[in-house]
Amino acid sequence: MSEFPKQTEVVVIGAGIAGTMTAYQLAKRGVPTVLCEKGRVAGEQSSRNWGWVRKQGRDHREIPAIIESLRIWEGLEKEIETDVGWHQAGTLYIAKTDDDLAYYEEWLGHARDYQLDSRMLSPDEVDDLTGGEGRKWKGGLYTPSDGRAEPAKAAPAVAKAVERLGGTVLTECAVRTVESAAGKVSGVVTEKGAIACQAVVCAAGAWSSFFSGNLGHAFPQLKVKASVLRTKPAPLISQTSIGSPGASLRRRQDGGYTIARSGSSYFQITPDAFRYFREFLPALQTSMKPRLRIGAEFFKELMRPRSWSGDDVTEFEKTRVLDPVPDPGTLREVLAAAQENFPQLGSLEIAETWAGMIEVTPDAIPVWSGVDDLEGYYIATGFSGHGFGMGAATGLIMSELVTGGKSRFDLEPFRLSRFTDGSKLELNAR
Repeated sequence: MSEFPKQTEVVVIGAGIAGTMTAYQLAKRGVPTVLCEKGRVAGEQSSRNWGWVRKQGRDHREIPAIIESLRIWEGLEKEIETDVGWHQAGTLYIAKTDDDLAYYEEWLGHARDYQLDSRMLSPDEVDDLTGGEGRKWKGGLYTPSDGRAEPAKAAPAVAKAVERLGGTVLTECAVRTVESAAGKVSGVVTEKGAIACQAVVCAAGAWSSFFSGNLGHAFPQLKVKASVLRTKPAPLISQTSIGSPGASLRRRQDGGYTIARSGSSYFQITPDAFRYFREFLPALQTSMKPRLRIGAEFFKELMRPRSWSGDDVTEFEKTRVLDPVPDPGTLREVLAAAQENFPQLGSLEIAETWAGMIEVTPDAIPVWSGVDDLEGYYIATGFSGHGFGMGAATGLIMSELVTGGKSRFDLEPFRLSRFTDGSKLELNAR
């Protein structure tokens, strides 16, 4: 761990992809920055996601930011002189039915507004791209300029770049609370001591609302558990990341595949599920539709305090890393679907399984925002399962907010106050 600083200009909470990219962009601007992580860099969802970096399928409000994010990802390895597993080979969504085709064509209308290179593929073109035969698919949606990276490498590499630029990275150093004076941020209290600062960026993933609630700025955010597997080395059928019925897969640097499935997540029923039931009800009825599950986590969260002081040992110290147990039944189904859809893969062997906790918002788009009544406190969270690819843009956006008070992007749809000002939320159905 770096030497503990007594003061800085900005403290970033959370060393996932959002936090490390934010600290990196601030350090590039010459802003003294301390990145605090309660556990290890990328210990939670930022190392447990699929690794896709895609424009394809994005909510239309996110497209300008993801275009810029791709641009940053494309040059990141050269800029930080470190391998992050970057490979630009596109994203393919395979259509099994006419309804699938219609759905993808509808999204393509949004893409044309932004001059993306996305296009529809014929059944033959899908076969050519995946090494398949028989044309059992109706077609597909393809964006060749999309890419991928290795989640386990990316955030740690960016964190090291922060240190090379003069920033400080503190691991196993939980921020307990934020201090303020006259309505402005004045510092943070960590388990190691206090750090004076002028701004704080909360990029704490699934912990963001819980942490902010202690400051009087809780917001609707819930957790969804997603299970993932990786295989041992297997035949190369495509460098393109592929979404197919029942299984999505990404080629890995180690020659295997990361395989998971959209819509297979379990919505964890916790006390917050009841607290924010009204806000999430439209999404649960339409676009989100996760499977529901209640377990020991409900009672654990029911008993934990909702407020604390800087002198208290917090939940962040008690749980260094969220490490949920993967669902074996789901992963058996996913592996079987991958082998059925792509027999050219042969017999796949599982090398590892894991699960991660995805933080979701009622409209399934992020929060990139300051907060009312606490000048200098900013939040970057709620990526709803698609934050890894957006991580580079998140860093840029938050650095612009912290240093200039505004961003080059229209952040009106992503403001925190949309949950409390009576606005009608537009659901992200993608």
